[in-house]
Amino acid sequence: MKRYLFIAAFSLTAAALHAQQNLNTPEDAVRYATGNLNGTARFRAMSGAFGALGGDMSAINVNPAGSAVFNYNTATISLTNYNIRNKSDYFGTGTKDNDSSLELNQLGAVFVYNNTKENATVKKFAIAFNYENTDNLDNSFFSAGYNPNNSIDQYFLRYANGIGNEGGIYLSTLNNSYYEDLSFIDQQAFLGYNAYMFNPDTSSPDNTTYSSNVPAGPYYNENSISTRGYNGKVAFNFAMQIQNWLYLGANLNAHFTDYIKTSSLYEDYANPTTGLEAVRFNNRRYTYGGGFSFNVGAIAKATESLRFGLAYESPTWYRLQDEITQNIIARNNGSNIVTDPGITFILDDYGLKTPGKYTGSLAYIFGGSGLISFDYSLKDYSQTKYTSSGYGSLNSELENSLDMASEFRVGAEYRIKFVSLRGGYRYEQSPYKNGYTVGDLTGWSTGLGFAFNNSRLDLAYSYFERKSNAPLLTAGLTDSARINSSNNNVTLSYTLDL
Repeated sequence: MKRYLFIAAFSLTAAALHAQQNLNTPEDAVRYATGNLNGTARFRAMSGAFGALGGDMSAINVNPAGSAVFNYNTATISLTNYNIRNKSDYFGTGTKDNDSSLELNQLGAVFVYNNTKENATVKKFAIAFNYENTDNLDNSFFSAGYNPNNSIDQYFLRYANGIGNEGGIYLSTLNNSYYEDLSFIDQQAFLGYNAYMFNPDTSSPDNTTYSSNVPAGPYYNENSISTRGYNGKVAFNFAMQIQNWLYLGANLNAHFTDYIKTSSLYEDYANPTTGLEAVRFNNRRYTYGGGFSFNVGAIAKATESLRFGLAYESPTWYRLQDEITQNIIARNNGSNIVTDPGITFILDDYGLKTPGKYTGSLAYIFGGSGLISFDYSLKDYSQTKYTSSGYGSLNSELENSLDMASEFRVGAEYRIKFVSLRGGYRYEQSPYKNGYTVGDLTGWSTGLGFAFNNSRLDLAYSYFERKSNAPLLTAGLTDSARINSSNNNVTLSYTLDL
């Protein structure tokens, strides 16, 4: 049976704080600050350009005033097949990998209450709830190649020789301690020491300095990463129609995340002069938690055909927790040495605040035959920050590396009797100032809708691609593989007027 180690929830020692900062990175924060285009098939087919339209369950996540556009009580359910293909380049060596999953990604309903009074100011109001898988995190990629300069030993030496002004770990601690009695930082040194990655500079029990035992390079690396999970949101919505031209709405949103990242980093040596021939470092990180945010928005009808929308999405305040499981296998002088503590290390929970978002929208409706719609959004990613104590340096890195980013979406729909033809395009700037750590996103979409007596069946295909860096480890060996990701998603929705 697995053994579990609990760190005191209110411990604020320097070691615990350093552990959190060395586990979390700016990339972890950006994963929760960015979203993805999800939702109903109609919404996805038009690339999410619904800020001035409403009348769709997923549209209320862009502009909560959109639920008051519905004329009837309505429910929608959506199923999506996600497929992602990754091309990796690591020091000139190219590899490919792909991942697919099928998810129930959306479920929601709206209830409309009409005011029968002829001269009423409030013509109707609507109450809605909508669940969405805001970001599917199922993914996998494999990178391989020869690193001419850096080895995995740099990761373990960083912890063994100490971080900042802490000083290194005592040799007596490495020789006499159990893994479960150590802090996260000292555990990394413990694993490296038992895998013969480094040697003490002296044999004294008080020794705190260490040197690499890894032979000269180049170093052959293989890195396999698999992620599973999702970011989800439930929106509780209220909206109203005022007179015949103005719609106002608000959402209260409950967020939740469940994310597992499993990685296996392998390294071997062409000239094993020190006896060390190869090493494999396995990690499993489980992150879970929840958060809160809100939305407000308005849609105005300038004419029967022309509509404007304006919406604000607040920051999301998360509370997250991590569980870490590690083991290491080294081949030394022809023998495999396995260090597997069999322990899940549970760290303190911590807070994360993602940035807010502003969206302006414009739509033109061509009678009953079709429409075209535009959305433009701004989000200042430099406002992303960890809200727990001890994250000052990491928050400075977030502020200095992230930037304001815009997003543009356009969608169109044309109706031929009971059939609707749809298409869309979107472009999203990189959240990073360098535009390289995570690149710009471009995507397009298309779809069909079939209307029946009191229901509708919608089908959408959406595509987007983005390039990003994938560091092999969070410290020491931070050389990155360059990943080119292309996403192909198919969504089927069924909508019923109740």
